[in-house]
Amino acid sequence: MTHFGKFPDLSPKAMVAEVVDAALTDAGLAPEAIAAVYVSNVFAASLTGQESVRGQVWLDDTALAGVPVFNVENACASGSTAISLGRIAIAAGEAENVLVLGVEKMTHPEKGRALRAMEGAMDQERLPELRRALGLEEGQGSPFMQVYAEYARAYSERSGATQEDFARAASKNHAHGALNPRAQFRQQFSVEEILAARPVAGPLTVPMCAPIGDGAAAAVLTGATTGDGLARSVRLLSSVVGAGVRGRPEQVVAETARRAFDKAGISPEDIDVLEVHDAASPAELIVLEELGIASSDKAIAMVRAGETSLGGRLPVNPSGGLVSKGHPLGATGLAQLFELVEQLRGEAGARQVECARIAVAENAGGYLGPEPAAAAVTVLAR
Repeated sequence: MTHFGKFPDLSPKAMVAEVVDAALTDAGLAPEAIAAVYVSNVFAASLTGQESVRGQVWLDDTALAGVPVFNVENACASGSTAISLGRIAIAAGEAENVLVLGVEKMTHPEKGRALRAMEGAMDQERLPELRRALGLEEGQGSPFMQVYAEYARAYSERSGATQEDFARAASKNHAHGALNPRAQFRQQFSVEEILAARPVAGPLTVPMCAPIGDGAAAAVLTGATTGDGLARSVRLLSSVVGAGVRGRPEQVVAETARRAFDKAGISPEDIDVLEVHDAASPAELIVLEELGIASSDKAIAMVRAGETSLGGRLPVNPSGGLVSKGHPLGATGLAQLFELVEQLRGEAGARQVECARIAVAENAGGYLGPEPAAAAVTVLAR
């Protein structure tokens, strides 16, 4: 995984070359052992004009040039979707080893270009209707923080969660991110500082929102049962992708999680460490409920008691989450996997969750109104 951040002079090709080399070295595999590459990316067409053959172009100067490429796009869940497709290929006997990578270059000379591109993750025929429903005027900017703010307000109305609870989750994740050498932001914020920060869309303030940035991450998936490279391997118990349905709020993540947990043979109580898709900090509390880990009142109590912090009962987002680690969309699902593999290997350093054996990642994206368009839940074990 690369460092996440804003790197105007760093190309997708350079980021891909870095993570491909690192993933092959980590797996102890020669390039010729890789049967296919699954490449996750969301915005290259909108921001750079590179369409159709993104993976082939970016891999052309690497040792994997010429290996069959599957280009994957599924909004913010693209990386986890690529993982799922790679797993399916191995399970079907089509490949023994595949490489899955995610890369995103969101920094653009024209400020605001990436925010406008995000509207592509919504129904374009219904876009004026969706913008009106969110209270946005034409040309007012990306609607997604308004979407997350609406999720937060609805959650507060039914659960009693406060803006301070959301700030607690953000403060905790920024504290975790300060320990992550690859995080985009490594600055800690107190709850009070977060509440006093510049408003984005009520109740969200800037430190509660994931930043725009660049980055890449990659992983090798294998069906091999013997070999020198397996000593540090982590088991991929399940990787499930779900699709939202318009008018069915807060269903796709919960349904996808149930399927993933059933396939993995685990229950929510078995989870030792969790990475969630906190594009805005209220998502942490919402997802704890959607995954069946806690009812809304208990999720609030967990955050207030510090149970989701490192050293707590269930550490959530030890990487710093999207608000601190960063959110280069196509790389996010792979970055979650990277963090959880480090945790299960016992290689997370100051972020290490003691005795972690079962790890889960939740990744979601797009918007159908009010349902997310895509969700993915991945279960790992050591």
